[in-house]
Amino acid sequence: MVFRPFSGLLVFLASLPLISCAPVTPANTPVLVKPSGPPRLPDPPLPSTAPPTVFAESAIVVDAMTGRILAAKNADQARAVASTQKLMTALLVMEAGSLDKVVTVQAVDGRVEPTILDIRPGETYTRRELLRVIMVKSANDAAMALARDVGGSKEAFALQMTERARSLGMTNSQFKNPHGLTEPGQYSSARDLSILARKVYQFPFLRECMRTRKFTFVYNDGRTKVLESTNKVLTRVPYATGMKTGTTNAAGRCLVSSGSLNGRVVIAVVLKSNTAHVWDDSEKLLRWALETPGVASTSAN
Repeated sequence: MVFRPFSGLLVFLASLPLISCAPVTPANTPVLVKPSGPPRLPDPPLPSTAPPTVFAESAIVVDAMTGRILAAKNADQARAVASTQKLMTALLVMEAGSLDKVVTVQAVDGRVEPTILDIRPGETYTRRELLRVIMVKSANDAAMALARDVGGSKEAFALQMTERARSLGMTNSQFKNPHGLTEPGQYSSARDLSILARKVYQFPFLRECMRTRKFTFVYNDGRTKVLESTNKVLTRVPYATGMKTGTTNAAGRCLVSSGSLNGRVVIAVVLKSNTAHVWDDSEKLLRWALETPGVASTSAN
């Protein structure tokens, strides 16, 4: 069966006057007027700010000026950090007084391994000279000489390191020596090292040392030795500004690195990486933090 409209109804409807179907706008309702001019382009998509994947077991990237955390991975895990803790040694030396004070080397200073400057008992060097050595070449005997000069002994200086850490808000660190060679009960974390690195970065002399690629050290007897930086990121990233390497069996390959670009400074910490990845890890984090649009404004604490 086919349904057809009733014919009489059609005639009735056709006889009615035409009524406008436009909606009635109340007097108090604003009327939207389409703007003149070219059409508005859609907003560009937000940039991707996901941090790169790194091999390191712990990592963190922070804004050096504000402390804002841009990315983190197991940042609070306590672990050995090797020679990156020489940043604390350097800080205490800077805060101890004149860098021109003369340090007399003692036999105990040389009882470390494996990276040494081979300074000898009775030789004298300024704190400035030895500080540059530990920042560029990470010589353990130079760190021992500085620690003994400032603290009186390795043990007393290590206590000063831990106390200074607490005063900076480094709640997950304990130090046993000035050089980072493995000892029971010695540890830090990526977050704590980023706090320390931000403080160290405030000293122009330390920044100068940490970005030095190589220099010639002169011994008391006239011998010379060219010391090259252990930080390969300085040659890989044009805006890298240095910081500190570290390597032991317990710690793996570690690096605290910094970079400055377009008025911003960031610090990246990678811990427990390895030889194949430590430089790539650090480079990727620096480039991501400083070259990716939107990273600084969209990352959260």
